[in-house]
Amino acid sequence: MAYENLDSKLINALLGDGRASLRSLAEDLDVSVTTVSNYISDLEEQGVIEGYTPIVDYDALGYDVTAIIQLQVEGHALPEITESLREHRQMISVYEVTGDYDVIAIGKFEDTDGMNEGIKSLITDPEIKASNTSVVLNAVAENQQFELEIDD
Repeated sequence: MAYENLDSKLINALLGDGRASLRSLAEDLDVSVTTVSNYISDLEEQGVIEGYTPIVDYDALGYDVTAIIQLQVEGHALPEITESLREHRQMISVYEVTGDYDVIAIGKFEDTDGMNEGIKSLITDPEIKASNTSVVLNAVAENQQFELEIDD
């Protein structure tokens, strides 16, 4: 096989099975194990592949409440607020955004009481001008990744 699109094909294969062995990847892609190893090492060094981690179903572990928290923040305090959110153990995503709010954070909580406590501890910062919290009723798609298009 030519090495054309090998990076994308490797990424797609790993998206399908992040625990695939180098040997099985090499067989599936019709290249040598050394080639697969070298390409994966390059992708890791470039930051394209940032790690290998399980996809956790937090609902199955009792974290049934997902909250989407929107914050308006004083401009100079944005780095401090986002870092605080990032370090909060139950925040699974934190984004700086455009629009009416400056930050959107997504958190997982065991119940609404835990959510309420967690949010109150976060929004007591005087640099937060306004907040809006939505509780997710139904997660239609979550933790989704997409395969890369490959030009044939």
